[in-house]
Amino acid sequence: MYSNNELYHFFVKKTWQITEDWYESLDKSNSSGVYASNDPEIIKGVKQQNYEFHENFAEVFRKEEGKFSADFEQWILKVAQDQEHSLTPIHFIIREFHRTQKQYLDLMTEFIEEHKDNLAVSEIHTIYQVVTETMANVIEWFTKEYNRNSEKRLHAQQELILELSTPVIALNNQTALLPLVGEIDTARAKILLEKTLEQCNRLGVNRLLLDLSGVVIIDTMVAHQIFQLIEALSLIGVKTDLSGIRPEVAQTAIQLGLKFDNISVNSSLANAIKLANI
Repeated sequence: MYSNNELYHFFVKKTWQITEDWYESLDKSNSSGVYASNDPEIIKGVKQQNYEFHENFAEVFRKEEGKFSADFEQWILKVAQDQEHSLTPIHFIIREFHRTQKQYLDLMTEFIEEHKDNLAVSEIHTIYQVVTETMANVIEWFTKEYNRNSEKRLHAQQELILELSTPVIALNNQTALLPLVGEIDTARAKILLEKTLEQCNRLGVNRLLLDLSGVVIIDTMVAHQIFQLIEALSLIGVKTDLSGIRPEVAQTAIQLGLKFDNISVNSSLANAIKLANI
């Protein structure tokens, strides 16, 4: 008969050696991101994270499940949010989890061999089961947090791109220019409405030249969003001048029944700037 405390201490004594063996056998030519770095600080950091992983994992042999998960969560969140790991493809990270599991199983075999006279078959099975099931749970947990953080970063980048794609440029103290280029989908139209109002208010202008020369296609939803923008701007005292409307865009607007009665329309941005006396 063995004790969990005995197994825990056997495991903990090996933690730094496991880390060194793991890094020594790491195939850096077939890796990417944090595992392929030659930066001494990054190497030191990834070794420390690997060692801390072992420290946390060892607690499975003596802590209750709830306490074990709560303590392990700190490591999961820290590494899943780590900048270097965020630049590492997830399949490389999962590969290293599996290599670590192989190290653990070899270590458990060593422990079992040393205590074979005191271990029942059911106990041997339990040891292996604890290691494999815990590692499977950790891999699933880490992957979920890694993907969640990747999605957050992607969403933030998309918002930044959308924001940069609607630049309101001050031409003088009264007039600003908003040149729109490329496809305008529903998401970009929403950002267009929010950011244009915000920037015009911040700049303190009373006139906006909205140039559509670079817009080829506008669907029903987007056309309505643009007219909502013009109406919203009028409510904060900003008059909108449209310019550069392509024939196909004009045709869509007419088919939708959109009225240009109270909007100044110019054939080109050059004409709009000339008429604005800039």
